[in-house]
Amino acid sequence: MDWLLDPVREWAADLHWVAFVSIPVFTGVVGWLINWSGLWMLFAPLRFHGVRVPGMAELSRVLPRKIQEVPGLLQGGVGWQGIIPARAAKMGSIAVDKAIAKLGTPAEFYQQLEPERIAEHIVAVFRPEVPELVDEVMTREHPRLWRDLPQPVKDAVHHRVQDQLPDVVGRVTTEIGIHIDQLLDPKIMVIDHFQENPELVVRIFRDFGQRELDLMVRFGFVFGFLLGVPVAVVDSIAHQAWLLPVLGIVVGWVTNALGMWLIFEPPEPKRILGITWHGLFPRRQRQAAEVYAQIIAEDVITLERIGDFLLDGPRGDRTRQMLATALRPAIDQAAGPARGALRVAIGGGRFDTIRESVAREAVGRTLTPFKDPTFSAQQAEKIRVLVARRTQELPPRDFVEMMRAAIKEDEWMLYAHGAIMGAAGGFLHLLVFGVQGG
Repeated sequence: MDWLLDPVREWAADLHWVAFVSIPVFTGVVGWLINWSGLWMLFAPLRFHGVRVPGMAELSRVLPRKIQEVPGLLQGGVGWQGIIPARAAKMGSIAVDKAIAKLGTPAEFYQQLEPERIAEHIVAVFRPEVPELVDEVMTREHPRLWRDLPQPVKDAVHHRVQDQLPDVVGRVTTEIGIHIDQLLDPKIMVIDHFQENPELVVRIFRDFGQRELDLMVRFGFVFGFLLGVPVAVVDSIAHQAWLLPVLGIVVGWVTNALGMWLIFEPPEPKRILGITWHGLFPRRQRQAAEVYAQIIAEDVITLERIGDFLLDGPRGDRTRQMLATALRPAIDQAAGPARGALRVAIGGGRFDTIRESVAREAVGRTLTPFKDPTFSAQQAEKIRVLVARRTQELPPRDFVEMMRAAIKEDEWMLYAHGAIMGAAGGFLHLLVFGVQGG
């Protein structure tokens, strides 16, 4: 055995033990710093911080595609925005494709909000506004006729319209339900809202995964320290100045890659070498589903935002036309037996104009109760239950892909950041201890 032990004894005798032992300590500390700063890069800042550089936007278009993905570069800025906030819209898009589309159709979401209760709420809110609406339209369209009518006749018209409300509003909410798939686009709602409010995407990660993220930072030291042991051995044998920075690049890259793997992989429990492995995030899918559902129900797909989208979204004109069509019969019925006489007295064209005006004016007021924050909050619980249940039922791989969507294509930036810090750690060690055996 002497032939084997003698070289080891000789190597140990010549070894600079302080420098040797310090390498794993250095790589451990650098690994901790890599994951700590990588976590900051993921979430902060929420908005782009940097400076505009003349010509940078044009230059960035000829750079490799991966470089173009650095936040702000294509807009001509040099600086940084958190990877997750910068990709909030993308995460919203993939979240819809992978999860929300499987959670339910727009019609299912609408039915969860109980259209009958919505109709009752609309009637309760809208009924007191009927006299003002009728007076406003009639004063504008036929002031003399309306002014000359006795008050009891005006009151009768008001009451007729109010009496029509339950049937009319029921017809309106039913029409919305029938055409909701054409009127409402959850994907656009989610993408737009995530893009305008990137802090929501950050909340999804932070609210249920902060403990796991903190654990990933601590594991950075463990990974770095363990990887530093073979680095120390190789460095003590090779005695090359360039070796530590180069191996530092490998350690930094691998440390970040292991950190990401620890969070997301494997999506389902796997037994390897007698140890059960399961990604930190997928193992908490049930808790994540509750957090995700709460945010979706309270901030994204709410009754208030559905009302905004129906009236003011890209398909708002279609909604208004559909509602006006549903409301027209109410005006005819409100006129009652006097409708024929009214058409003769004021002319068929003017009567039709009044009917159209009342219908158009009523459209916006009909859906105004959708925007009632208190009522919207009451209905949100039903959406939360639906989203939570369906998210919990997602296949683990789909759940992981949904959560990882915001960073998947930009992970290389985290790895590159780790490699740069690893190289810096190698140079720092050389500066303090020099080359072993040199």
